[in-house]
Amino acid sequence: MSFPNNEKLTNQTAYRSLWVSVFVNIVLAAVQMIAGVMAHSQALVSDGIHSLSDLLSDIVALFATRFSFQAADDKHPYGHRRYENAASLALGLLLAAGGVTMISAALNKFYTPESTPIHYAALWVALLALLTKECLFRYMLWQARKAQSGVLIANAWHARSDAASSLVALIGIIGAMAGFPLFDPLAALLVGAMVGSVGIKFAYQALQDLMDAAADEETIINIQKTVANVTGVIGFHDLRTRKTGDDVFVDIHIEVSADLSVVAGHNIAVDVRNSLLNMGNIADVMVHIDPVENHLQAT
Repeated sequence: MSFPNNEKLTNQTAYRSLWVSVFVNIVLAAVQMIAGVMAHSQALVSDGIHSLSDLLSDIVALFATRFSFQAADDKHPYGHRRYENAASLALGLLLAAGGVTMISAALNKFYTPESTPIHYAALWVALLALLTKECLFRYMLWQARKAQSGVLIANAWHARSDAASSLVALIGIIGAMAGFPLFDPLAALLVGAMVGSVGIKFAYQALQDLMDAAADEETIINIQKTVANVTGVIGFHDLRTRKTGDDVFVDIHIEVSADLSVVAGHNIAVDVRNSLLNMGNIADVMVHIDPVENHLQAT
């Protein structure tokens, strides 16, 4: 498979960050579950299981990254970038489900608080897990923004949700040791709501992109300004945009003087297309030329 230079760099960045996440989650989940059993901390064991759920997220993201950069073909003339939208939808649903699970677990703890003495080792492992997950989140978010990848941003926030669960476990362990068992479920309710809301946001945005939703307002304004600045363009209308992955497809009708030759009008359309493609996040542009009589031209 071959990629343009910028897509190849994006693909390499995505793979590197995802494999780092896979390694961290495997090691961390093993340490959390073993330490949780030995230190008699059910919260730490549960947090270790939650860390394993990030592996599923990483696998989904790796799948999307692997296939979304494939070149267009006869069956997919617009490319394969919607693998990324589908993966973002799946990750958003995973986040939402994780938030619901955390809320449910928190409510259950109100009725069945932890009574088994917890060893101090659980506290240190929970703190280590929290710091590790927060560092992983910041690293993945940095890589995702560099790659301008929506699915990697969603995956980074999934790592943040795991950091939030580690925070819940840490608070629960501290609270249990200090004699305040309700600290854990109260914190879990707050974090569960936060994680769930982030998941719903990502899932909703991914679903909108899969349904050919328009680009964001800032992108549309930049497109309008870019077209208006092209020499020979009198006006434009019927501007339509849709997202595929993190890229935007543009359809637009431009108005040019009816006195121009076909070649001259075509050259203006080419200038419009090239100007938009140079914006960076525009995948393709379809330009329709509308001739305008002299007496109708803008003054």
